[in-house]
Amino acid sequence: NRLSKWLDTRGLQVHAFWDTTDDEAQRPRYWRYWQRLPPRGSIGIMLGSWYTQPLVDRVYERIDDADFDRELRRIEEFERLLTDDGALLVKFWFHLPRGEQKKRLRRDEKQGHKPAPSLQKFAKRYDRFSSFGERALRMTDTGHCPWYVIESTDPRYRDLTAGKTLLQAIQQRLEQPPPPRLPRGGHQTSVIEVPEASISVLDRVDLDATLEPADYAEQLTQYQQRLSRLAWKAYERQRHTVAVFEGWDAAGKGGAIRRVTQAVDGRLYRTISIAAPTDEERAHHYLWRFWRHLPRAGRMTIYDRSWYGRVLVERVEGFARPAEWQRAYQEINDFEEQLCEHGVVLLKFWVHISPEEQLRRFHEREQIEYKRHKITDEDWRNRDKWPQYEAAVNDMVARTSTAYAPWTLVAGNDKKFARVRVLQTFCERLSAALGDD
Repeated sequence: NRLSKWLDTRGLQVHAFWDTTDDEAQRPRYWRYWQRLPPRGSIGIMLGSWYTQPLVDRVYERIDDADFDRELRRIEEFERLLTDDGALLVKFWFHLPRGEQKKRLRRDEKQGHKPAPSLQKFAKRYDRFSSFGERALRMTDTGHCPWYVIESTDPRYRDLTAGKTLLQAIQQRLEQPPPPRLPRGGHQTSVIEVPEASISVLDRVDLDATLEPADYAEQLTQYQQRLSRLAWKAYERQRHTVAVFEGWDAAGKGGAIRRVTQAVDGRLYRTISIAAPTDEERAHHYLWRFWRHLPRAGRMTIYDRSWYGRVLVERVEGFARPAEWQRAYQEINDFEEQLCEHGVVLLKFWVHISPEEQLRRFHEREQIEYKRHKITDEDWRNRDKWPQYEAAVNDMVARTSTAYAPWTLVAGNDKKFARVRVLQTFCERLSAALGDD
């Protein structure tokens, strides 16, 4: 409360994390924190944080030491992600001796302010909270994000020390020169070394794969009916589904997505089309706009392009600095691991076509009036950089195709084959996750 009075409220957000809401419980644990991260230029005060739940779980022996340490490592990764993106993270631990805590609880009761039941229970486990709290501080006290432990017996000393520490941290940050700004538009191309001819991940995709019209009609109906049933079963089982579609311009991503959504009840899914970030999105970490659209339990979110733009278009076009897109591989893997640990069925598709097929489709779009809006100058510029994008795609697949979130490379020269392959993969992955034979 004291900090709120000292700071200008126009650039201040205050969040108190207490019991998890139903909406929060249906998503990965860090979703509630991503939702409340302040935009650049603002200050966020968080009472309670990502430390609270692991600490309480360890004190009450819901997790063991190994799980606790694992949670602390995830916290360290999360904080590194924020500070690498330019956030100033100031962490306070307000220490109160056991005797002083008991004294305050008795005083509050005498004054008619009955403490919350959870606070009374926590007080009975003071030693365990102290022990595991010390362990948490020791493991997450880093150079880029140190802890400030403040003796809190005297409220005036506590408030002034916290205020001075925060002021000093902000002043030190403001004295540092900001990194050079990257352009919002234009094409400041990042130099990418394209390797000499060799067999790459994309070279192994059989682009000659086709499907006869009669077989296509039969299999399309078969897999759409099965997907419809599995989507309802996922809803009943409260299993989330997240599908990511990436691919070359004119590869047929939209057509494949439509064949999926035709099979799923409109109440169960959302399609998120990703374009250039808005001003609000640009004011946050690049993953923020994807975290906010994660589905509730039992629902499905389909991303038409995704967080992989960081290591594709932003890398090739120079919209991200080399250090930013290079660390993005690990940030993305951590993000996807959190989704899968929460029970999300995560599907990732790269729809692959040949340069010759892309050129044919570009010309077709130019010649057909109702398709003409689909072809832009940007598409032609991207095509000129095919080798650079191909190198970026190969790196992306090699570095982010994991056991828990593998890539599915879809041969897309024949649209019928690609659509059925996507539906088949959807059915196989959902069936395996739901134990449906």
